[in-house]
Amino acid sequence: MDHITRQTSSSAAATGVVDVLVPVALNQAYSYRVPRGMELKPGDVVAVPLGPREVVAVVWAENANPDPRLHNRLKDVGEKLDVPALTGELRSLVDWVANYTLSARGMVLRMTLRMGENLGPERVRMGVRLIGEAPKRLTPARRRLIGVVSDGLLHGKSEAAKEAGVSAGVIDGLVDEGTLTVEPMPRPSAPPAPDPSHAQPEFSRQQRSAVDAMRALAANGSFHVALLDGVTGSGKTEVYFEAIAETIRRGRQSLILMPEIALTGQFLDRFAQRFGVPPLEWHSALTPRTRARNWAAISAGEAPVVVGARSALFMPYASLGLIVVDEEHDQAYKQDDGAHYHARDMAVVRAHLAKIPIILASATPSVETEVNARKGRYQRVVLPSRFGGAHMPHIEAIDLRREQPSRGRFISPRLTAEIKAAVERREQALLFLNRRGYAPLTLCRACGHRFACTICDAWLVDHRFRQRLVCHHCGFSMPRPHVCPNCAAEESLVAVGPGVERLQEEAASVFPGARTMVLSSDLITSIETMRSELNEIAEGRVDIIIGTQLVAKGHHFPRLNLVGVIDADLGLGNGDPRAAERTWQLLNQVIGRAGRDQGRGVGYLQTHQPEHPVMKALIACDREAFYASEIEARERTLYPPFGRLASLIISAGDRPTAEGFARKLAALAPRDERVQLLGPAEAPLAVIKGRYRFRLLLKSVRGFDLSEYLRQWLAAGPKTKGNLKLEVDVDPQSFL
Repeated sequence: MDHITRQTSSSAAATGVVDVLVPVALNQAYSYRVPRGMELKPGDVVAVPLGPREVVAVVWAENANPDPRLHNRLKDVGEKLDVPALTGELRSLVDWVANYTLSARGMVLRMTLRMGENLGPERVRMGVRLIGEAPKRLTPARRRLIGVVSDGLLHGKSEAAKEAGVSAGVIDGLVDEGTLTVEPMPRPSAPPAPDPSHAQPEFSRQQRSAVDAMRALAANGSFHVALLDGVTGSGKTEVYFEAIAETIRRGRQSLILMPEIALTGQFLDRFAQRFGVPPLEWHSALTPRTRARNWAAISAGEAPVVVGARSALFMPYASLGLIVVDEEHDQAYKQDDGAHYHARDMAVVRAHLAKIPIILASATPSVETEVNARKGRYQRVVLPSRFGGAHMPHIEAIDLRREQPSRGRFISPRLTAEIKAAVERREQALLFLNRRGYAPLTLCRACGHRFACTICDAWLVDHRFRQRLVCHHCGFSMPRPHVCPNCAAEESLVAVGPGVERLQEEAASVFPGARTMVLSSDLITSIETMRSELNEIAEGRVDIIIGTQLVAKGHHFPRLNLVGVIDADLGLGNGDPRAAERTWQLLNQVIGRAGRDQGRGVGYLQTHQPEHPVMKALIACDREAFYASEIEARERTLYPPFGRLASLIISAGDRPTAEGFARKLAALAPRDERVQLLGPAEAPLAVIKGRYRFRLLLKSVRGFDLSEYLRQWLAAGPKTKGNLKLEVDVDPQSFL
């Protein structure tokens, strides 16, 4: 009987009413009747009718006093799904995140129910086995398939078809003729649990002190925030592994958040070396079947350790005992579509709600985390030196005002000479430029025409590997023309400025015998490809790596001793209040890839402003000078963490509509001396995907409830309609 029929026949036998939260863009729960014989409690996962379809949802509360006048108009809960209920702690997290970020509760809940219709018992997979003689009519396709299954073992139906290069119909035909039989595939056995005693490493004296602190943190088991503050190459991962080992011994689950799961190949290997088996993964690249299986393992408590991207924070852990946020400073932890949240900050909230410890690990802590540690809110656990006696890289500035590259080049003469020497020593070099593609701008030398996106306020980026001009904001692309569309001049187009593809072209010309590889997010076709390329580098099969910020995050390349930053000033001139912090963190991290294993690392910063405070702090390796300067500037201007920010982006299909709504909204902002309203002003990226954008920025004192202020303001303000859209971002990280 389908759900709709069941709901109709049982309506007269309903025994109670529950409020159910549905994972759609709505904030309120809906009331449903509970059919007789069905027992429901808050947290139960159910299927309910919603309009013409049935959706997976969660019982949020028992409705003890339903309106009797509405009882006959309510629909029945379709069924209770056979999965563990969402805990009170996780439901509190959903409510907290929705309230703080002004997101619809249903959209936050959606992140905990990533399976949708795949929730519930896993369907039985069918396999095929060879049992009879080959048929009289033996086509080439049938012959290939019989060859694949000739071992007499049970083969997955789809896998056998794929390996033989045949359709499912070929399999069905051989089943009909008695050559093959169909049998259910055995369920995969649960992977062995990580062994906390598998391969306990030898720690240095400095590391042992940090290890003792990590073990004590995990053993205590109560809410506590620790900053694991260690220089690049100091062994932070191995140290926090000991907190995970202690959590495993206590029978609790551990979550390790990482900024980009595509970069965790080396991490998974290190985990398996320490604990004997890899952890369970959670990220968007998993197949639907694997995601369903992993979700079930997490919710049943059968996944002792989970490593995942920011969405893993919202999984329904049965017994969460520890959270680790690796590279806690990383901007990738901010979710900028759907529910706008910062995974690091929400991880601290979840640890507080669950009353468990949390570790924030970084070589370059965010200013917010650094201030919390200085004020004693977070415990600081320090690893001040590299493991095994390795030295921190030496850093030098190359002043591009005095040491200019030759015309048409971007690598300075001094850096060129150093790279040649490194390659001759059979060492690796890394050229870092945080700019994808071949060139950020293409123009016509005859008429000056610049190629811009047709629906965004942005130039098209030349991607030579793909032979296309691409917009990095909306994805629009076009073939690179041979004729200027403005003046019809032939072969007049020139690339302006470098991207990593152009840098590889230069490296191939200047270092003709060297093996080069480009690492850039737009060139990644799969996680497997990315991990394979990283392994090639680690094994020494690449001489010169050319990369974007992808190479700055946690990689260990044993032969890499030289890093050259092509444009160290790139992130400093965009008006972002976090520009200095991000530049300092990024360049510290990328130079920190050098000299981690053998030899002395060196970093070269090509810069037009070596006197800039960020450059001076980097060159002098003076971390304290950077933090002192940045913290003083934030405190003086009341920027986070000494004040709070919220951003409102109003967009519409035309400029007057967007601007007019933004001005009406600003005029209705409640007066409060603790809040400063800036704008409305045209956003730095004024048009994206054909939508005109205006920004309002609110700044308040630290202790002010900015979320509640926004809630009251927006409730009383004008309502969006038509193609108007209003996005609220509490604690924004991007200011474009």
